[in-house]
Amino acid sequence: MRKLARTLAGFSRISLLLGLLSSVVGVQAQTYTFAVVPQFPVVEVFRTWRPVLDALEAETGHQFELKTSETIPKFEASFLAAEPDFAYMNPYHAVMARRAVGYVPLVRSKEPLSGILVVRNDSPVRELAELRGSTIAYPAPNAFGASLYMRALLGERFKISTEAVYVQTHVNAYRAVIRGDNPAAGGIRSTLEREPVEVRDKLRVLYETPATASHPVVAHPRVSVATRTAVRNALSKLAKTEAGRKLLEGVALDDLVEADYAKDYAPLEALRLERFVVQPK
Repeated sequence: MRKLARTLAGFSRISLLLGLLSSVVGVQAQTYTFAVVPQFPVVEVFRTWRPVLDALEAETGHQFELKTSETIPKFEASFLAAEPDFAYMNPYHAVMARRAVGYVPLVRSKEPLSGILVVRNDSPVRELAELRGSTIAYPAPNAFGASLYMRALLGERFKISTEAVYVQTHVNAYRAVIRGDNPAAGGIRSTLEREPVEVRDKLRVLYETPATASHPVVAHPRVSVATRTAVRNALSKLAKTEAGRKLLEGVALDDLVEADYAKDYAPLEALRLERFVVQPK
């Protein structure tokens, strides 16, 4: 009996030691899903985001599975269903995700976001009013600067009635104008700047929206605070090296700063853009 008691006591000490070690080391390595809004084709999303997630894995010890969607509405349906653990999304998506699920913004680019309306460089259109009655190409209904905010401003502020056609990505929207399919298209400044020079040279910015805070990386509330902090710190550390900054520039997270919902995204609630939101199917 004394031998058994000593054995049990030994197990107790081992369990206590393992518990203490666990609390010191922190949470165990886990696999998390990371979804990205499809501003670009899936191949481009993988090319730019996979190296960033590889760097996060090396720094945090966690694994990150990149989740892509073919269209922005499918991406919206995914985060509204609380599927991804982490996501990179547009500013109004951050509002939608907060209201529906409670997603928490972690970081964003310091560079502000502004929507743009582009026409062909040789287009005779010089004023917004000249687009009245036209069909404008947009990436998706709820692409914030490129569509949602732009449509609201055209209709509410400028009282210009137009039709919308949704072509899935910013890339497709710009090319619809170049081909002559539509007289104008919505986009955002950062995606236009990433286009090849031969594409940019064929387009002219007709109008630019007021600036807002840019796209954040957000975390589902089920992700522990410790893990959220580890991801935020890892991205911030990446931003302090030349190689890391190049990776972050590739995904429009250059000049990284901490994101704050109350300061950065809550003001968008006052725009009442929900009147123009198209619910994903």
